[in-house]
Amino acid sequence: MTSRKLIDVKLDESTVVRWTADVEHERRIAIFDLLEENSFHLVKSSDETYEGPYKLTLGTIEGRLQFDVSAISDQLLMSFRLAMTPFRRIIREYFAICDSYYEAIKTASPSQIEAIDMGRRGLHNEGSTLLMERLEGKVEVDMQTARRLFTLVCVLHLKDGRGPR
Repeated sequence: MTSRKLIDVKLDESTVVRWTADVEHERRIAIFDLLEENSFHLVKSSDETYEGPYKLTLGTIEGRLQFDVSAISDQLLMSFRLAMTPFRRIIREYFAICDSYYEAIKTASPSQIEAIDMGRRGLHNEGSTLLMERLEGKVEVDMQTARRLFTLVCVLHLKDGRGPR
């Protein structure tokens, strides 16, 4: 087992009133996939010698994304916040295209569904790339890990589990 990885991921559910069944399903899948395969390493921490593995708790505080990274022993290694403002446009557009995608599945042709899905994946990649950039100097992640983390950022961005804040 490589040490530069996450072995536990939790969302601070106190920041969300409730999630719909669909959102809860997406959250579970993202966390499962993230724990199955990820690349995560602190660039700087309170314990410069700690190489992982890591535990991560994600939440939102005062409109910012909160990252708490701990050692296996639960010793806090790093805690930081990222402004949500740079993500808002991408998340809003991502939710809109996801709604279009789910509607298209009911009535659209396969080529229309594929076109919408390509747009959805493109926005997801854009958000993942932005997350990697915003984590620079704090945490190193690969694109797959950033994609799964971005899914969780989107889940945290839901208000009352129904729609974007």
